[in-house]
Amino acid sequence: MMRRPYGAATLAALAASSNAASISDVCTVSNVQAALPSNGTLLGIDLIPSTVTASIVYNATTGGGMGGATSTGSTTSYTYCNVTVTYTHTGKGDKVVLKYAFPQPSDFKNRFYVSGGGGFSLSSDATGGLPYGAVGGATDAGYDAFSNSYDEVVLYGNGSINWDATYMFGYQALGEMTKVGKPLTQGFYGLSDDTKVYTYFEGCSDGGREGMSQVQRFGEEYDGAITGAPAFRFAHQQVLHVFSSAVEEIQGYYPPPCELAKIVNATIAACDPLDGRTDGVVSRTDLCMLNFNLSSIVGEPYYCAAQNSTSLGFGFNKRSMNMKTHKRQAQGSTTSYQPAQNGTVTTEGVAVAQAIYNGPHNSAGQRAYLSWQIASELGDANPTYNTATGEWELSIPSTGGEYVTKFIQLLDLDNLSDLNNVTYDTLVDWMNTGLVRYLDSLQTTLPDLTPFQSSGGKLLHYHGESDSSIPAASSVHYWQSVRSIMYGNLSDADALNALQDWYQFYLIPGAGHCGTNSLQPGPYPQSNMDVMIDWVENGVKPQRLNATVSSGANAGETQMLCQWPTRPLWRGNGSDFDCVDDQASIESWTYTFPAFKVPIY
Repeated sequence: MMRRPYGAATLAALAASSNAASISDVCTVSNVQAALPSNGTLLGIDLIPSTVTASIVYNATTGGGMGGATSTGSTTSYTYCNVTVTYTHTGKGDKVVLKYAFPQPSDFKNRFYVSGGGGFSLSSDATGGLPYGAVGGATDAGYDAFSNSYDEVVLYGNGSINWDATYMFGYQALGEMTKVGKPLTQGFYGLSDDTKVYTYFEGCSDGGREGMSQVQRFGEEYDGAITGAPAFRFAHQQVLHVFSSAVEEIQGYYPPPCELAKIVNATIAACDPLDGRTDGVVSRTDLCMLNFNLSSIVGEPYYCAAQNSTSLGFGFNKRSMNMKTHKRQAQGSTTSYQPAQNGTVTTEGVAVAQAIYNGPHNSAGQRAYLSWQIASELGDANPTYNTATGEWELSIPSTGGEYVTKFIQLLDLDNLSDLNNVTYDTLVDWMNTGLVRYLDSLQTTLPDLTPFQSSGGKLLHYHGESDSSIPAASSVHYWQSVRSIMYGNLSDADALNALQDWYQFYLIPGAGHCGTNSLQPGPYPQSNMDVMIDWVENGVKPQRLNATVSSGANAGETQMLCQWPTRPLWRGNGSDFDCVDDQASIESWTYTFPAFKVPIY
């Protein structure tokens, strides 16, 4: 038996049927202690029963998270059992605190749910599973992740990496929390060891990366994973947040934010009709890339009134950002004054935008990484206004700057002070250092998902096509890597059929980072967990993804999104579109990175 027997026979009989017990029957320290997996059954994990706490929480609402489409909080109230327990790694002497939210027995539907975090923070909220009748869990990862974000503890001091925290944040903490939580769930409700507990992950941004880390390293533990805009390929992604500033520094021009906004908005207006419908949404950024010349915007006028501007530090689309949810993830947030801006788009401004959209290359012209899709906001490029000199000046996003100082230079500094003597080759060197140093912890790009696939796991992967923080092409590249590694011996058609049976990827037209984008009032999926539950538990495999338009002239419209690699093409500017194969478009999403000598998955 994996679990210890109950302390009292009457308690075991009472809990034999979860529906027969009340929350007060099961939400006790003794029941939780009896339900813990026996030490020795989970290799390397020693639970400490004396640390167990259990308390009933009545009429609570669930918390938000980076779940993206569905885990954004709820007004429905729930009654649940709040449980904490501590474990140590065998022989290590450390302590890791776990937190679980057990639905009252009448609400429990044999499910376990893990929610992703965002920025440098794991989720500290265990209640995300309650709307689905699922037990939820969270972990402090051994570095008090309930209070600290990982970047605050990554260094013991200058030059000294906290590797324990790095591996726990990278993948280990969530995997261990799940390995403890599943048998604990069975014991808590008095289920037999062979009773199936369906296990799900849902997250976006770093939460999406965390989900991919679980699929890659703990694949047998999960039945379904929903991963939005994963912040994987960590070294490249984080240095990319410095790239826009480097372009401006190297080219010697800092476009006013209003000029950048004009370039983006004019691009949207020009490329909107290319997908077959003029609706304010660039559903085909590939056609925009192939057919639109940014230089045509030169000379167009722009005007913006004076304002106080807020930079969120992590490149989030500010219109879709829940600041309460992300208060721990956006330490780099700053507010600055912007004067009224009146002018015309310059050749220099377009050159900056074009270089950013083209992505990083080394001095030999070899590609080092991909970039944001054309028509995405250029938030990382916004300069700061010096009221003393009346000039626009360099502003380095703290997301990338802090990564370079703490993770590459190993200095306990929150940002780079300048980019003096920084070249494109410097950026590539930073990427390469991070790739090698954190390859097995943070990079999170293992492309062989055989354990997950062979155990019946289902993966629903999505990405906003106009994401201005994590490029949508980053997700395309990973999908292509998985197909190549796992099905490289099959024809394209057979490989696609085999992959789509368990791994489906969707681009969300016009969407920003883990949410809608007011610059493009497009659709966004609202029911991903419902889709996943139907797929896992009922065998209903999705063919397209349900999404809803929430703003603009088409608010309320339902769109069934195309599964990659097909692309949407509207019919006659009407209300429906086809999912078409377009080889030229697919090739525009396909990248190699010859600036590195090793494969970049």
